[in-house]
Amino acid sequence: MTDREILLSVRDLKVGFRLEDGGRFEALKGINFDIPRNRTVALVGESGSGKSVTSMAIMRLLPEFGCEIDAASEILFEGKNLLKATTGEIRSLRGRDITMIFQEPMTSLNPVFTVGDQIAETLIVHAGLGRAAAAARAVELLREVGLPEPEKRARAYPHQLSGGQQQRVMIAIAVACEPKLLIADEPTTALDVTIQKQILELLANLQKKHGMSVLFITHDLGVVGEFADEVIVMRHGVIREQGSSRQVFEAPQDAYTRALMACRPALAHRPERLAVIDDFLQPEPYVPPPDRARGYAPEDRTVLDVQDLCVNFDIREGLFRKRKFEAVKNVSFKLAKGRTLGIVGESGSGKTTVGLTLMRLRQAASGKALFDGKDILAMNPREFKDYKRRIQIIFQNPYASLNPRFTVGSILTEPLRLHGIGSNQAEREKIVRELLDRVGLPSRAMGKYAHEFSGGQRQRIAIARCLTLKPEILICDESVSALDVSVQAQVLNLLQDLQDEFKLSYLFISHDLAVVKHISDQVMVMNKGEVVEQADSDQIYRAPACDYTRRLLGSIPRGWTPAADAA
Repeated sequence: MTDREILLSVRDLKVGFRLEDGGRFEALKGINFDIPRNRTVALVGESGSGKSVTSMAIMRLLPEFGCEIDAASEILFEGKNLLKATTGEIRSLRGRDITMIFQEPMTSLNPVFTVGDQIAETLIVHAGLGRAAAAARAVELLREVGLPEPEKRARAYPHQLSGGQQQRVMIAIAVACEPKLLIADEPTTALDVTIQKQILELLANLQKKHGMSVLFITHDLGVVGEFADEVIVMRHGVIREQGSSRQVFEAPQDAYTRALMACRPALAHRPERLAVIDDFLQPEPYVPPPDRARGYAPEDRTVLDVQDLCVNFDIREGLFRKRKFEAVKNVSFKLAKGRTLGIVGESGSGKTTVGLTLMRLRQAASGKALFDGKDILAMNPREFKDYKRRIQIIFQNPYASLNPRFTVGSILTEPLRLHGIGSNQAEREKIVRELLDRVGLPSRAMGKYAHEFSGGQRQRIAIARCLTLKPEILICDESVSALDVSVQAQVLNLLQDLQDEFKLSYLFISHDLAVVKHISDQVMVMNKGEVVEQADSDQIYRAPACDYTRRLLGSIPRGWTPAADAA
């Protein structure tokens, strides 16, 4: 490949961070790769692999203090070393020739400006347009990225848009000046499968239309396989493998690449345990375990019987008017002892509202939830306190659900103290140490704070907190959706082990249909607050009866396809 065909080259990039104890952490250990013109390159790896550090180095957004880039490192953009460019030169490149889409749009968009104003600002600063021309072009860009009623959306604030719509706004800002290189850092991680597919298709179409190069950063090989031309696999600051999509997906050479591909649950089979990274890094070849049978049995005892559940929200329209929004409409289902009911649907389908209502964190408008024959929705707070011990919830975001001011020991002993479990503090601490060991964390974790742990470790702490009260039902609300595929596999294996040992019943709420099929005995599909289909998991994936279910299943990323590697 000639230099003219290469847009950006990374040469011997080494990045280190100074630690508080005087040590040094090597985030990147001399990586080399090229991004050709008009091509999509995927950078794949787990958290801590160095993916985001690479993108921030390209954008020159790494902190000036505490971060050191080796003097011999080069990032050549059209032959010019970005690491030697002046601040003024970098500012002129950002937003015009090189742009970036970040993972979380709500933290990237300014909450006090309309989305139209934020798009127009980019055009005014980098394209030199006047205010009126920039506003008109902003509406055109919103139309180009597929937002309905773009004139109306341009006047909206970020909080008035859904997650998928916010991400489309970020894409509109990124492509406003028709950049030569677009960096997309985990842009679909928290989106449901249908929105994820729409965003990926949008990026692919814009890449072809504008002739951009795209650096797509993700932890999920299945996502990039359908549209990336080339794949780079990273781990611990080193590139383990790189090549065309066909080469990497059909014949991966590195054991770590094979491990990443095997960690993600498959639709074709359901192993008793998911593979994890260490399984493929052992001297002995990995032998897949047998499949696990799923489904409800006639002798299963029902522990939770939800009947005609309805939940309404009041939406304010103007200063004095309110409109009733039916978030959940006549939802009914049964959860059996020691079984898992998966609840799937797009964002806004009502699945999370169902879980929160069962925890009494939302008010039901009508309906019943019979737990061992007693309606927990009709109980007064004193009556519900005893049942609160028996039904617990694991929230989606382990970064937000753990109190940052408490040590892990305090987080886990607090529910024991509130419910009078353990005769004294020493006994409660003994219970906590046993639970930490059960979820795969050392007892010394008790003295640490939540920010000192990775996302997967925090989710294990959240699971341990639920287990302190020995519940019978666990509501898992998108509890693995934000985790790397390898960490996700570890947490799913842990949940399965706990269910096998304690006969726990799970309500598993997720937008990831492959994960739901792996862990669920029965699946309930929701759309716009209603149940549209419910059946044993094998049946619903083999022969879905509803068009909406078929559309969800059709949106699951399935890895490499020939179209993805077309010249």
